[in-house]
Amino acid sequence: MKKYFITGLVILLPLAVTVTLIVFIVNFLTKPFVGFFVNFLKDLDMLNKGFFFLSPENVVLYGSKLLILICLFLFTLLLGMIARWFFFRALINLSDRLLHRIPLVNKVYKTTQEIIKTIFVTDKSSFKQVVMVPFPKEGTYVIGLVSRNSPKICSDKVKASLVSVLIPTTPNPTTGFLLMYKKEDLIYIDLKPEAAIKYIVSCGVITPEAPLSTSPPLKS
Repeated sequence: MKKYFITGLVILLPLAVTVTLIVFIVNFLTKPFVGFFVNFLKDLDMLNKGFFFLSPENVVLYGSKLLILICLFLFTLLLGMIARWFFFRALINLSDRLLHRIPLVNKVYKTTQEIIKTIFVTDKSSFKQVVMVPFPKEGTYVIGLVSRNSPKICSDKVKASLVSVLIPTTPNPTTGFLLMYKKEDLIYIDLKPEAAIKYIVSCGVITPEAPLSTSPPLKS
């Protein structure tokens, strides 16, 4: 029974985390506008009937959220198209410089801007290489994802080339530790990041099938 419970937990936990995250994002995006759209749909009397187990009020509420998400998507798409125009791009650059000069605001704005650029614009090879690293002490190893080279100031301090490695935690890989290792301490393994994440989320239950390599098998 214990094995069945753990297997069910491994299946349900990622699903619960995913649903919770999606609900949070939807509520975060729609909350400022939901009142206006609910009143708008009520005035039009478009959704005045229940649907399955949903009451008419719930149908109006969820319909409003869906309409808000569609409008936000279209607005974002339109904004991206306009941003490609030279004049608007120059206006964005001007506002960017102004926000960088406002105390306190510039800290939040610059940090958010750097994170967004790192995720969506820059180095596409980040988190593509899986490695084994000693953690939390010598002789024990964990699976990590190489992000990029560590800041130069850190490498200069120890007089060695350092690499930044993300160590995801189990069973929630969205949290973890960012550690800096010397290149010679990294053990590169021929494993896809998706397989490594599955191994971490399943608490080691789902063992990734690594490609055949020329390295000798481990001796017990």
